[in-house]
Amino acid sequence: MNLILLFPEDFVATDRVLLSGRRLRHVLEVHRAAVGQCLCVGEAGGRIGRGEVLRLDDDGLELAVTFEREPPPPLPVTLLLTLPRPKVLKRVLLAATSLGVKRIVLMNSFRVEKSFWKSPALVGEGLREPLILGLEQARDTVLPEVLLKPLFKPFVEDELPALSVGSTRLVAHPLTERACPREVFSPVTLAVGPEGGFIPYEIEKLQEAGFLPCALGERILRVETAVTTLLARLF
Repeated sequence: MNLILLFPEDFVATDRVLLSGRRLRHVLEVHRAAVGQCLCVGEAGGRIGRGEVLRLDDDGLELAVTFEREPPPPLPVTLLLTLPRPKVLKRVLLAATSLGVKRIVLMNSFRVEKSFWKSPALVGEGLREPLILGLEQARDTVLPEVLLKPLFKPFVEDELPALSVGSTRLVAHPLTERACPREVFSPVTLAVGPEGGFIPYEIEKLQEAGFLPCALGERILRVETAVTTLLARLF
């Protein structure tokens, strides 16, 4: 935890917070902080600053907080991710959030198991936890928007053109010889399929929506490896 992310319910005064649970345990066991020490804090959706430890024991962590600077700028990318298995999803969401992705669309594909859409990882704290961990890791405060699109064809035909307008549209596809571009630094909509890639019909539909297939080479990568590698290469 490189930043303690604070939410409205944490504030007991305009400049005081009282924390318990996971964040308290982390400060006690990992930071091993003491009264008078300053920790990096951030207000969810807002600025980053410092929290001076006023009290720290097994019952709670009390901080006097001030906010001084803006969070780091986001990546100009919309990530379209075919829904992976729940454990992989958590790792990808954490990594993408820590890299600065602010819009993630979880979409369907022929190779996505139907049971994945019923996972607790898609609702409530199951979805929120890896996003928060990603922000804490990267010292960021702005939660990504996560959209669920369980129907491939209606999404790609009816919604995706407007969602991706004004951006470079790319789809990662291991069977193309076209290399993924480098250092784009302009808006990108990036579609990443399952480890076996999108099926030909899905690639065709994405191409009709203006997406250009690109690859990272001959190797077939795990989803979490492909996402981080593509983002690093693009930006």
